[in-house]
Amino acid sequence: MKAKVAGPDGADANVHMGSYGVGVSRLLGAIIEASHDEAGIIWPESVAPFDLALINLRPGDEVCDAACERAYAALTAAGRAVLYDDTAERPGGKFARADLIGLPWQIIIGPKGLAEGNVEIKNRATGDRSTAPLADALAGLMAKVGG
Repeated sequence: MKAKVAGPDGADANVHMGSYGVGVSRLLGAIIEASHDEAGIIWPESVAPFDLALINLRPGDEVCDAACERAYAALTAAGRAVLYDDTAERPGGKFARADLIGLPWQIIIGPKGLAEGNVEIKNRATGDRSTAPLADALAGLMAKVGG
């Protein structure tokens, strides 16, 4: 490139440099290093691979499955990226995996909550949890998540 700069003595000197750049892989590592806790990653909403995790605590249960399908359909129709966990694993494992992955929000749907007319919402960054009827939870998440 024939780039030159004036040295301290006024004479031209060739520029020597190297660049390691900040590629996607380095950026992801830096984000994780800056935003994590003992349970795993805490993705900032602006760069999270999904907007939220939808956790079905009892796959195969007709009521839980229907509520989760309704939630998934409504959230994806609103343009939200949803990671749906409908594995047969125990709830503790699902909670640990959701925290490890670190998506900004979790919506937790299980038979006990649904029997009371509620689902649970968790903010991964703060750990704050709240309960609300499914329709209210979906409206709230659609308003604040990924929008």
